[in-house]
Amino acid sequence: MDYKTARSFLIDQGTALETRKNPDAFLMRLKQGQPPVPGQVTSILLALKILFEGLQESPMLDRQLISALHLLSVESLEQFEAGLRTGVAWPPLLKEDLSRIAIAVKNIFGGVWQ
Repeated sequence: MDYKTARSFLIDQGTALETRKNPDAFLMRLKQGQPPVPGQVTSILLALKILFEGLQESPMLDRQLISALHLLSVESLEQFEAGLRTGVAWPPLLKEDLSRIAIAVKNIFGGVWQ
């Protein structure tokens, strides 16, 4: 995956609840009480790492990307919690995956990968 593909993928995943273009997008599936598609979290984490590396030399981030990353990290946890309240049986490691996504987004904003 290259930077351009990673950026596009993350914007698609992060804005899914607004655009409603992709019913299998990460946030759409969580909102519907469905687990991620197999490999989806891995793809998101890989794309976040590629994005981080590609942005190392950039002093600024664009608003569309910032918004998508913010929504991806915040909305995923909100949808997870909403699912718990309604009795959704999430995969056992999903909460940890959501934490990894949030940490990766924080790393992108902070400019340091931890």
